[in-house]
Amino acid sequence: MQVILYYVGKARDPRANAMAAEFVKRTTRYARCAMAEIDPRRGDPRTRHRGAMKIVLDPGGQMMDSRQFVELVRAAEAGARDLILLVGGADGLPPGWRENADLALSLSPLTLPHELARVILAEQIYRAFATLRGHPYPR
Repeated sequence: MQVILYYVGKARDPRANAMAAEFVKRTTRYARCAMAEIDPRRGDPRTRHRGAMKIVLDPGGQMMDSRQFVELVRAAEAGARDLILLVGGADGLPPGWRENADLALSLSPLTLPHELARVILAEQIYRAFATLRGHPYPR
């Protein structure tokens, strides 16, 4: 299983990427995990991951608590499906990306800066894998 976090655009504050990168690094103890900043004008990264579960972050998406997110990761792992997660930039996601996703996920009913969303999502991925492996982090 592989988890890839794609971020539309560049972070204005490099500390946001550093925090997200730390959680991605921790996640690599349990699964292949990577993050990348993308420019949607250069193509849709989802086309490179045909069998993967594609999740977009969207304020109008489905709300989940951490336990539900753990179950989503468990199901993807059990089905040997990669997870592709897309975080929009300051202007959100490109047209059509939400409609072609397997799941639109909302991290909060609050509007979050996309840089903060990167960190929260990376931490939740690490939390899910740590929970599944019985690591004490999620207490």
